[in-house]
Amino acid sequence: MAKRTAPDVLYYDNLAAGLPDQSGKVVAITGCTSGMGLVLAKTAAQKGARVIMLNRPSDRADRALAEIRAIGAAELVPCDLTDFASVRAAGAALRALLDGIGLDVLVNNAGLMGLPDRATKDGYDIQMQANHLGHFLLVHEVWPLLDLAAERHGEARVVNHSSGARNSPKRALIPAYLEAKGGHLGGDRWPGMGKWVRYQQSKLANLLFTYALQDQAAARAGNRVKVLCAHPGPCDSGLQAKTSAAGGTTILDRYILNRTLKEAQSQQDGTCGLARAAFEPEVKGGDFFGPDAVERIGPALLLPAERDAAGEALIWRASLAATGVNAFFH
Repeated sequence: MAKRTAPDVLYYDNLAAGLPDQSGKVVAITGCTSGMGLVLAKTAAQKGARVIMLNRPSDRADRALAEIRAIGAAELVPCDLTDFASVRAAGAALRALLDGIGLDVLVNNAGLMGLPDRATKDGYDIQMQANHLGHFLLVHEVWPLLDLAAERHGEARVVNHSSGARNSPKRALIPAYLEAKGGHLGGDRWPGMGKWVRYQQSKLANLLFTYALQDQAAARAGNRVKVLCAHPGPCDSGLQAKTSAAGGTTILDRYILNRTLKEAQSQQDGTCGLARAAFEPEVKGGDFFGPDAVERIGPALLLPAERDAAGEALIWRASLAATGVNAFFH
């Protein structure tokens, strides 16, 4: 098979060039050993930010750290989002590392796609825990740092990363997918739809969490932390190869992956929404950036809100229960 040619970069370079200087700010990014997370980490470093890379320990994580350190200031804080204990340890490490400094931007980028019906050690679906529940707990752990940065610099931001899959197909959030039922959520047998429902639920959770957290934060006196979301559109982020390696070989798997890769824009262009949400001036809490829903690819636009009061209430209630958090803000 001929090697696939990477798509041209059409939008990102111009967008990044126009973003403001980030000197004196701290930006933490999950899942930035490669793909869009690494693109954003490079941009943050080029703009002068101190970059905290939240990755599972690995040779890839070490190589990515060296790559960012060749540009600017960067540190690695180990964090496995599929393990609540690891997330809590990462939170404690961040609070110690950034004591008196604060955290200006937390980008919840890491994600898993199309994996088998498997439970984490905490009992939850591996996709839901990596994509949403682990990030929910991480935001809780670092909220004091976000508050501190907002006091020092006027604002701080949390940026969540959703996907076009959140509405593909259109399906409301289902309570069972947020419960400790990993390994019993649709299975992997023909036609293999279960893994894609689990992925859709996790990506919908990312957006609903954005709105729920923004509302919860805004209700606090003096809040200056903004919560935003982005989605990349079809993009060869590297998740497709991981899906295939994890057994994504059914006809449905191949159709979904091949369709995504056929339409995919570059990793850089897929990062446009994250970059706007993380660094563009004058954004508002609850803003959602990504390609147009009809065109599917293209520049990241400010998209209409996709509010769902019942889903937002569910994501908040179920995520507190899953992570054992009694009071989110501390």
